[in-house]
Amino acid sequence: QVQLVESGGGLVQPGGSLRLSCAASGSIVSIYAMGWYRQAPGKRRDFLATILTSDGSTNYADSVKGRFTISRDNAKNTVYLQMNSLKPEDTAVYYCNLQQRYRANGYWGQGTQVTVSS
Repeated sequence: QVQLVESGGGLVQPGGSLRLSCAASGSIVSIYAMGWYRQAPGKRRDFLATILTSDGSTNYADSVKGRFTISRDNAKNTVYLQMNSLKPEDTAVYYCNLQQRYRANGYWGQGTQVTVSS
């Protein structure tokens, strides 16, 4: 149906930066929003940021405001997450999410590991 492919994860030192990408493909009807979530071992999956395809409006979790920036390329059905000033507590598997218009169920990517460590 709809596939999400993430890239850009890896190992980075505290204070460093990474940019995650997520490209959607398949039977896309109409994208309402795309976003990013993360899940650390033993923890729940937490919301990070979303962006609407209609007007580009964004929403961020308090924990990443001022450090992370979500952006999109609607023509490529791609969403990005620029992560700056990374902290060890940012270490997690980062997941891309896609929500379609008039659809109750969203889609998830496979996740990409981000490790922030010295």
